[in-house]
Amino acid sequence: MSTYKIIKCPRCGYEIKAYKNPVPTVDTIIELEETGNIVLIKRKNPPFGLAIPGGFVDYGESVEHAAIREAKEETGLDVEIKYLLGVYSDPNRDKRLHTISTVFVVKAKGVPVAGDDAKEVLLVDPINIKDQLCFDHEKIIKDYLKRLERS
Repeated sequence: MSTYKIIKCPRCGYEIKAYKNPVPTVDTIIELEETGNIVLIKRKNPPFGLAIPGGFVDYGESVEHAAIREAKEETGLDVEIKYLLGVYSDPNRDKRLHTISTVFVVKAKGVPVAGDDAKEVLLVDPINIKDQLCFDHEKIIKDYLKRLERS
């Protein structure tokens, strides 16, 4: 059952149904080819803490393009998608609103630089992440490590 409310259309003024649906997002596990490490960001906006780079999918944008764009905005890195890790849809994954995240594993070369929502970037060994991660990113990293074990 969809949840909606009646609002006036901002363009024409007619009453329309405005649906409240989950918001599409992307996250990227960025593998740095030279080091074998992955890139995490220290968030400068709430919720604060460590996170996988990512963000919202813009209207009219593919999730693949959003992943590449968000990685560039938050780390300055040009990335190439390796594979789709999965889709994470727990309604409680982001306390701010219900998001559904498509998670890609991507590869990059170079030195990351913090930008956009990133206060700082960190290069970490995914096996030895010591700090707690935001959202459901600990689960995502665990799934990533399981996939690495199988390859």
